[in-house]
Amino acid sequence: MPSRRSRPVVTAPPPPPSFAVAVVGAGAAGLSLALALARDGIATALVGRHAPVADGRTVALLDGSVRFFDALGVWPTIAPHASPLAELHIVDDTGSLFRPPPARFVATEIGLDAFGWNVESARLVEGLRAAARAAPNLTLFEDDAEGFAAGETSATITLCTGGALSAHLVAGADGARSKLREAAGIVPRTWSYPQGAITTILAHTRPHRDVSTEFHTRQGPFTLVPLPGGHRSSLVWVMGEGPAKRMAALDDDALARAVEHQAQAMLGSMRIDGPRGLVPMRGLSLASPVAPRLALIGEAAHVFPPIGAQGLNLGLRDAASLRDAVIQAVGDGRDPGSRAALAGFARSRRLDARLRTTAVDALNRSLLASLVPVDAVRGLGLLAMTTIGPLRRVVMREGVLPRLGAPSLMR
Repeated sequence: MPSRRSRPVVTAPPPPPSFAVAVVGAGAAGLSLALALARDGIATALVGRHAPVADGRTVALLDGSVRFFDALGVWPTIAPHASPLAELHIVDDTGSLFRPPPARFVATEIGLDAFGWNVESARLVEGLRAAARAAPNLTLFEDDAEGFAAGETSATITLCTGGALSAHLVAGADGARSKLREAAGIVPRTWSYPQGAITTILAHTRPHRDVSTEFHTRQGPFTLVPLPGGHRSSLVWVMGEGPAKRMAALDDDALARAVEHQAQAMLGSMRIDGPRGLVPMRGLSLASPVAPRLALIGEAAHVFPPIGAQGLNLGLRDAASLRDAVIQAVGDGRDPGSRAALAGFARSRRLDARLRTTAVDALNRSLLASLVPVDAVRGLGLLAMTTIGPLRRVVMREGVLPRLGAPSLMR
């Protein structure tokens, strides 16, 4: 009898690993969300390579953000590298006819030791990344996301190296050029400003005394923010696009002299004491930060100029708010990636982002306008905040953390 030839056994490829939530993006907002979810027992994946940018940028973590990091247990490792912002001084240097006297805001007036704490962005991300590597319930994929596809009950993320994973909810924290946002078909509204921002770290001979000083000039804000040690500060100098490129081309000594002159020598002699960057001034907003199986946070959802320490703090509120939405859905036995579970998150984040974007955009454009009525309104507004105590305190509190809809871990 002829022998039977055995058929080869075909085995199906194993299904991709599955999670309740997958966070895409390993910046501060993505890391914070992943840690917050894992802290509450949510099976979480974090997708993204650790690649901090050395451009001299720092972030002023406002009080709500500090509370968030404290709740996550990471603030003790970040605090030694941060400097308190006990006072904020605003100086109108526009040359306007309606120039108000310098304004002084003090944190103790609203019951705080500091409005926030300034830390180098690279150190912040390093601290969060170290915590993520040690966190239970958190699986790290040191890779970039290449694709996103939403299904009926879960979404699939494909990785650049060829792997894949699935999750009931995907959180896109992959920046202003978000591939997830593009894959989901969300079209952002974008705009740009005729400006650039010089960023760097400075050493100076006079102490900053935990005071952040912001000069409003005709080309944009010039801001010095304290760093630890008393004699170091970070710089964000917004100016016209052409002047910014020329300033960025100066050597360290020439740039330090230019900064010292613009600061009116208030911190004495200066020298460059860290990396330098030239940041383009642009904006991005969304009609909604959610799509099927996807929620966008941080710069994937909103971008505006580095003015007033609002950018990352807004992104951290996104993360803390999305954490609340997921915890509530899981606690109620609902699908955390469903439209119903994300509806409240979408509403609150739209409102918060719109208000912050509008405020920063209005301030920046008012400085560029050089119109007498605009100068008058801006000058009167700053004068009112300086002289009317209740108004000043309301503005300070709202600047630190909006009271309406504040996420639970920030209260």
